[in-house]
Amino acid sequence: MEDPIHQEQASPAVHKRIQDSFDRQGLMRHLGARITHIAPGRVHIVLPSRPEVTQQHGYVHAGATSAVADSAGGYAALTLFPEDSEVLTVEYKINLLAPAVGDHIEAIGTVLKSGRTLTVCRLEVYGVQAGGERKLVANGQQTLIRVNRPAP
Repeated sequence: MEDPIHQEQASPAVHKRIQDSFDRQGLMRHLGARITHIAPGRVHIVLPSRPEVTQQHGYVHAGATSAVADSAGGYAALTLFPEDSEVLTVEYKINLLAPAVGDHIEAIGTVLKSGRTLTVCRLEVYGVQAGGERKLVANGQQTLIRVNRPAP
């Protein structure tokens, strides 16, 4: 049974702020990624498997896998900060555990520790088959820094 906190949804205001920011990311749009779940301290991003995001063996490329994992963690952290905040990745480490195969991959960013300046997130990426079978293909950890949103 899934932990009830992971079924929680972000407030409409936080959901809109996260989705609006995500929609401005050229790389996520280029890859074809989309956010599927926004909760306090947790964000899920799905990337459909298609030839444009694969490597020479047909697996989802490690760069695409890492990029959606990085964004999932960043947005998970951002859900916990005030509206005038932004986050930037300071560092992340990812282990590629198995070839990223399936109908799509799903990256899940979960805040482990949220601080005033630095936040640490767990990153997980699953290969998901059309029938719903899931396999962990990558995991990692990320550190983000909270910054003030630049003036318009």
